[in-house]
Amino acid sequence: MKKAFSWLLWLAALILGIWLGLGLFNPPSAAAAIRQLEEAPGQVVYQSRQTLKDQHGNSWQAIAFKRILSDGSTSVALRLVGFPGVAAIDRSQPLTLTDSLGKTLTAADDSGQIFTDAAAPEPNVGQYDLQPILPQLQAEIPLRLTLPTMDGDTIVLKVPSALIAEWQTVASQT
Repeated sequence: MKKAFSWLLWLAALILGIWLGLGLFNPPSAAAAIRQLEEAPGQVVYQSRQTLKDQHGNSWQAIAFKRILSDGSTSVALRLVGFPGVAAIDRSQPLTLTDSLGKTLTAADDSGQIFTDAAAPEPNVGQYDLQPILPQLQAEIPLRLTLPTMDGDTIVLKVPSALIAEWQTVASQT
C-alpha cells in the first residue's frame, strides 16, 4: 500500500511537471491592448501602441488612434515617434504604405494638429491620416511603411498583419 501511494505521488508529480513545462497553466498573453481614454467630457480616444524597428534597428512607437469628439465627429490617425536625433521627418511628403503584394497607398500628413508650437515641431514625430485608407488594407497581409526624411533618405518600418488587424479594430470602436 505504501509503495503504491509513493508510486502514485511520483506519477502525479511527473504529470504536473510536464504540464507546467508545456505551459498549460499559462494562457497566451495578448500582443497588445486597445486602450480607451476620456480626454474631455464626451471626447474619447481609442488607441493601440506598438514598437516597430526600422531598417537600422532603431525603435519607433506606432500609435494608431481613433478620436471621437463630443459632436460625434471622428478621426483615425497613425502617429510615429522615433527617438530624438534618429531622423527628421519630412512632413511635406505623405507616408507610403506598401503591402507584401505590392499594393501601395499613401497617408496624408496630419502632424500640424499635434504640436503646441507649430513654428518648432518635433522633428522625430509624424502623424498621418489613416481614416481614408484603413478600409483598403487587408488585415492578413503585412505592410511596409516608408517614412520620408529631411535628408532625402527614408525610414522603413515593417508592420505585422496582427497589428493591421488591431488598427482596424481601433477604427471600428464606437
